[in-house]
Amino acid sequence: MKIKPIYVFVGLTISFLLYSLSIYTKSGSYEKVTQAQKNNIAEGRLVWQKYNCQSCHQFYGLGGYLGPDLTNVYSKLKGNEKILKALFKGGVKQMPTFELTSQEEDALIDFLKATDASGNADPRNYKLLNDGMIEQNGRK
Repeated sequence: MKIKPIYVFVGLTISFLLYSLSIYTKSGSYEKVTQAQKNNIAEGRLVWQKYNCQSCHQFYGLGGYLGPDLTNVYSKLKGNEKILKALFKGGVKQMPTFELTSQEEDALIDFLKATDASGNADPRNYKLLNDGMIEQNGRK
């Protein structure tokens, strides 16, 4: 019995639509963020850009190479915001001191916290497979 191409097309289209619907209606495992927090995160992104942090630092392995990748800096410091504020004010090695207001500091910390929650970006933990996919710690 030969299957007509139109049935294959319709079946694949319906499968795609159902799969897409399931993805977009699934509640995420991420924290619910209030509008005020979203605004503060967006303000933190503007502080990041204002002080040109990306020229030295990276997110997800993309950016400058003078400073460390800051994708997961919030969890590496175990959420200690005092250390982050001290780094902003005092600088370290090549990092200059910044005259951030307390509002800018809080916004930048919220931005770093949100970026940290978005995933892991240590490229040393990834292995490139022959099929172009990546594997992290033995998982695909």
